[in-house]
Amino acid sequence: MTTIANNRGTERDTAPAIKMLTQCPFCSVQCKMAVEEKVDERTGRAAYTVSGIPNAASEGRLCVKGMNAHQHATSRERLLYPMLRQDGVLTRVSWEEALNEVAGRIAAIQSNHGRDSVSVYGGGSLTNETAYLLGKFARIGLRTRYIDYNGRFCMSAAASAGSKTFGIDRGLTNPLSDIALAECIILAGTNIAECQPTLMPYFTRAKETGAFIIVIDPRVTATAEMADLHLQVRPGADAALVNGMLKIIVDEGLTDASFVEGRTKGYEELKSTLDEMKLEEITALTGVDRDRIIEAALAYGRAKTGMVFTARGVEQHANGHLAVRNFLNLVLATGKIGKPGCGYGAVTGQGNGQGGREHGQKADQLPGYRLIDNEQDRAYIAGVWKINPEELPGKGVSAYEMMELIHRKEIKAMFVMGSNPIMSNPNAPLVEEAIEGLDFLVVADMFLSETAQLADVVLPVTAYLENTGTMTNLEGRVLLRQAAREAPGEAVHDWQLLCSLSARLGRASYFTFDESEQIFEELREASRGGIADYYGITYERLLQEEGVYWPCPEKDHPGTNRLFEQSFAHADGRAVFQPVPSQSEGEATTGAYPLLLTNGRVLSHYLTGAQTRRSPALAAKEIENFMEIHPETAERHRIEDGTLVSIQSSRGTVIVRSRLSARIRKDTVFVPMHWGDVQNVNRVTSPSLDPFCKMPDFKVSAVQISPFYEPESEEGEADEWGVST
Repeated sequence: MTTIANNRGTERDTAPAIKMLTQCPFCSVQCKMAVEEKVDERTGRAAYTVSGIPNAASEGRLCVKGMNAHQHATSRERLLYPMLRQDGVLTRVSWEEALNEVAGRIAAIQSNHGRDSVSVYGGGSLTNETAYLLGKFARIGLRTRYIDYNGRFCMSAAASAGSKTFGIDRGLTNPLSDIALAECIILAGTNIAECQPTLMPYFTRAKETGAFIIVIDPRVTATAEMADLHLQVRPGADAALVNGMLKIIVDEGLTDASFVEGRTKGYEELKSTLDEMKLEEITALTGVDRDRIIEAALAYGRAKTGMVFTARGVEQHANGHLAVRNFLNLVLATGKIGKPGCGYGAVTGQGNGQGGREHGQKADQLPGYRLIDNEQDRAYIAGVWKINPEELPGKGVSAYEMMELIHRKEIKAMFVMGSNPIMSNPNAPLVEEAIEGLDFLVVADMFLSETAQLADVVLPVTAYLENTGTMTNLEGRVLLRQAAREAPGEAVHDWQLLCSLSARLGRASYFTFDESEQIFEELREASRGGIADYYGITYERLLQEEGVYWPCPEKDHPGTNRLFEQSFAHADGRAVFQPVPSQSEGEATTGAYPLLLTNGRVLSHYLTGAQTRRSPALAAKEIENFMEIHPETAERHRIEDGTLVSIQSSRGTVIVRSRLSARIRKDTVFVPMHWGDVQNVNRVTSPSLDPFCKMPDFKVSAVQISPFYEPESEEGEADEWGVST
């Protein structure tokens, strides 16, 4: 932390400015920035100035979220002391009382119902150190098999597809700087202009040098506006669309035969499947004209270099794994990977969505991307943790499946850290009922989120400005974020909380950490030799080099910025093709539910809005949720612009404001995901799970819509949601 003297005489009533060097806590770009604080000594009020710091990812740019991230960190709504529910009310208590209550209740529940009666639910914005320690806490501190995290809803389809195809999952297979070298770029189900806006100059520069950009999305997004070709696909039909492109590329002889023969396997099975497909059927399934599919296929197939990016629009489906695999088929068939200007990128959503899934938060994983049901992996991690392999619990279940177990009373207690599952899970009515029915709920957070409001114990933790640790951005570049100010009130670092609680559970000897760097040193050893190998990365290197790409197996290794230049990560060195059926996945519309609902983000908000809705500047940009609907569809359903609308599925109802736009398909409505209560879109979303990765089908839900009329009370008054007052 650096103090900057203020020599302006006119500001003598203002204390010296404090300049805090940090990085944005929100998306996966992890932009570096400086936050300058000046406190008026007369009023005690602080003013903030935020500026970007040049770095290899964002090049010094910041978006509106980063510019205002300090507002939630300095919010008056921050949790400043532990709270315990007493007589139905959350009441301030000491840390000693709170931790003793948590340890005692957990011990009693596990004694009565078994170790697996307690579950852990983590988050993709936790540092690598905390994500690692949370996995260890679940398996060593609590000795339960049940741990998963909200990243299950972010990257699981791309992660499983990358692992099966390449033998490794890393967000981008090549550095961001390669974008400028690509002659053709496909952006599928990703609205980078609103979700990762500081990356947009990479694509505009590529376009300026002649790159042909294809955007695949049901909506004309801000990203689609820059495209040379926009394919407005029906939600859930991405895999079928890629089959059309693949068929044309194969038929036109645009495959890279030497690459396919020398570095892949399974191509003949793929070709046989494509030979049986008819382009007319694909056109009918996708809603995309034949000529536009042909144009896209030829543009990508003929380009000497090219990159494909996917995000939640492709991945959050009941067939998300296979949809991503088909895009990877496209990459492999044309040989566009492992060289400059060529590659694949899964555009990670959360700040540490990449690192968060590498070191043990997922139900089936151990640190270093090891598998919990692999005997060699179990033995290695048991050695690092100094336990017998038999002591490690087995594989648990995915995040939404955990909610189902809670609903069935098979899980009695849950420990939540850095997440808001009551809002982020699909089928929110069931999830809310499940969480309300827990015997014991503990939430560690910065704010009293919708989930924390139901907790028996609430524990305050530090924000990004206060907590030192590493984050891994969408490129697989590990970055060090240093604490820039003291923790407010009685808030503690999340990893400190885990150590203190483990001690009260009788497991202190496994959690003897006094600073985050010590945790990282153990993480390095735990990841050594694994797929996500961080062993060669140290805090010292991160300070000197700004960031290091994994895998990095030794301290003198430069890090791997471009994967697969010589071989893939499977034992035989080959990538694997996977034939994918052409069919539209997700709930089918019916007479009762005639429209498809899809969801996503808006520029000024992030995830469930627990942080951004507490930023006045960000909240003011979008004060309430909305439904984007085509004007012709709105007229058919008697919906006027700017009015309240009831959206219903077989699971529940959400009430939002209408927003008419000709930029969306006529058979589809779009609702953002950042608001809670009756505005929570997940009250209606489908809980269908991808069989490969357990990703819920957020993007295709059959719904009906109607105007929402506010009923009046006897006095003729009603609140904004039609509830009499």
